[in-house]
Amino acid sequence: MYIIAENIHIISPKVKEAIADRDAKFFQDLAVKMVEAGASAVDLNIGPQKKAGHEILPWLVETVEKVVDVPLVFDTTNLAAIEAACETVSKAQPIINSTDAREERLEQVPLVAKKFNTRLVALTMAEGMIPVGADERVSIALEKLIPRMLEIDFPISDLIIDPLVLTVSGCQEYCPECIEAVRTLKFAWDPPPLTNGGLSNVSNAVPNEMRPLINRTYMVMLMGAGIDMVIADPLDEDLKEWIRVVEERDESSALNRLLLKLHDRVAAMEELQPEDVDMPDPAQADIWKTIQVVLNKVIYTDSYLRV
Repeated sequence: MYIIAENIHIISPKVKEAIADRDAKFFQDLAVKMVEAGASAVDLNIGPQKKAGHEILPWLVETVEKVVDVPLVFDTTNLAAIEAACETVSKAQPIINSTDAREERLEQVPLVAKKFNTRLVALTMAEGMIPVGADERVSIALEKLIPRMLEIDFPISDLIIDPLVLTVSGCQEYCPECIEAVRTLKFAWDPPPLTNGGLSNVSNAVPNEMRPLINRTYMVMLMGAGIDMVIADPLDEDLKEWIRVVEERDESSALNRLLLKLHDRVAAMEELQPEDVDMPDPAQADIWKTIQVVLNKVIYTDSYLRV
């Protein structure tokens, strides 16, 4: 699994402070730690940064490239900052995160990606709200995003479609639809575009102690649907272990066999059944309950997952 490390994110107070202080060592130590943990790329999320983004993002690129060689992801809505970062990067092909189907973004951002030979994340959203249904999200990709790439002769092999992972807390109905959107996108074009999702978004606004299990369970389900990459925490050892179990088909424990059954059920367009789960086993029962929430079968409440 291609993991884009999410840990350099402006929402983190430590990251925000380190940016303000131009603390190069903080970012270099973190980047090395993430890559050593298995990150395939490093996301540099600076937020909008309307005033100083064109200075901050190139500085981050220079800083991080001194210690790691993996691709960097330019994660901001500030197009001037993205262009400045593209002019600065000197190692692996970077990724711009992101465009979407809104007219102004779709007009401008793909041209920058083509000019600088980057890969490009494209979100399945247009004007207004993010569509709930998988069909609507796929339609945005087929009718807006991919045609724009073809129009400017942008390589589909460098296009990464993100059908938008949203949280079970408040946007629960979106969660199963995102899985189906990933599945359908694999058949949307020839060759199919890569697919990506911001994994930890599925547990936003959920109590911290409950987030990891939701993330890991959703990861296995997305893998069953065929996702190619995720923005996630490479320092989460349990998450990486579940990914390994699926990728290596490790059936050495009852829990592993359940994870493989979950993956295979999703891959076959089926749902995990009660008879697949050893309910007296608390770990398996917790996974079952989490799946019911993710599939929007049971209304999410903190108490449901705690009991």
